[in-house]
Amino acid sequence: MYERFYHLRERPFSLSPDPDYLYPSRVHTEALGYLRYGIEGRAGFVVITGEIGSGKTTLLQTALRGVDQRTTVARLVSTMLDDRELLEAIMLDFGLDPPAGRSKPHLLRDLARFLVDQRQAGRLPLLIIDEAQNLSETALEEVRMLSNLETEKSKLIQIVLIGQPNLHDVLNRPGLEQLRQRVTVRYHLRPLDPGETAAYINHRLRKAAIGAPLVFSAEVTELIAGASDGVPRTINVIADAVLLSGYGEDRRIIDTALVSDVIADLESSGVLTAPLPTDDASAREARFALRERQLAEQHRILTEQYRVLKMRESQADAAPLRASAPPPPLNPALVSSAHRAPAPLTPLTPLTAAATRAPEAAPVSRPGVWTRVRRGLLGLRQTTARDRTDRPMTTDGRRLMTVVDEDANS
Repeated sequence: MYERFYHLRERPFSLSPDPDYLYPSRVHTEALGYLRYGIEGRAGFVVITGEIGSGKTTLLQTALRGVDQRTTVARLVSTMLDDRELLEAIMLDFGLDPPAGRSKPHLLRDLARFLVDQRQAGRLPLLIIDEAQNLSETALEEVRMLSNLETEKSKLIQIVLIGQPNLHDVLNRPGLEQLRQRVTVRYHLRPLDPGETAAYINHRLRKAAIGAPLVFSAEVTELIAGASDGVPRTINVIADAVLLSGYGEDRRIIDTALVSDVIADLESSGVLTAPLPTDDASAREARFALRERQLAEQHRILTEQYRVLKMRESQADAAPLRASAPPPPLNPALVSSAHRAPAPLTPLTPLTAAATRAPEAAPVSRPGVWTRVRRGLLGLRQTTARDRTDRPMTTDGRRLMTVVDEDANS
């Protein structure tokens, strides 16, 4: 999809175990050397372990490319088998056809004859069991019994066990002591460090490039190394998603912003998961201590939330009771002051009859005869003392008088 956009012959980060893209890191170079030594030197059992996606299958494919034509290879990839099914599967991979219903002793005899014929023809039978950690203890003991098939000088069959780190735990069981003693080569594939991750990514880009290769910067590879924990398969998943996203957004230069977005999307979708715990005891203890602190903090938060919830419920239940409850008692000091005898009233001074008598109205002076006649003739309204108070004042503080008043006074 994005190959033409980035000038690539093919997808450089495919998940298929292609030996052409094996990066010769220090770890993988050592593992390949141990594997070749065990196969070519016929050194007994060879055990190669590594995390999921660490490159075990790619390493094995590379090693098988280097074997000569005199090696007959049988490789088992399905190991959820019992001891008899395992024996039949080995014979089928070597090209034999075990008859149906044949007893186990007859199957062992037929396999032994095949191995002797291969030795006489100058060939070396090689049995590779992938995902060997899934084999039962009886099946592994059956594999050990096959290694007893030997001549005076060498073994008739070479056996390689490939598996995840817990294969060591399986082999350390007390019932597999004899098998464990026959293991002559052991190697564990460790993850890539940030420097090896950068070299791994750009190595694959150069292998797939047409012309000038695309290069991921150190900042970009550092982000990928942190998100992948140095596991090659996870590196391939992230780098392939980065190229696909860059193609979708028409970006020919891969920057840290693009890689950060891709990593966040892979984490939210569950593609990137937490790495499996390592065999380091101190690291396991640190993780357990961290987990215990997280659980303790969660317990504290839940306890506090429960306490607040119960308090709110009790307050809500007490609200109706407060509404119907009698009023609270008064302050004793206030009650004593309220019941205290009132102070004696001061006796009033008796009023005299003159003081209590209602005031008499002031005598109204009747106007003179001539004044009444003149008012009647002229139709004037009788002026009272109140009317005089409404009269305007002069500048010297005296009220204006009507002509009638002046005549009356005269």
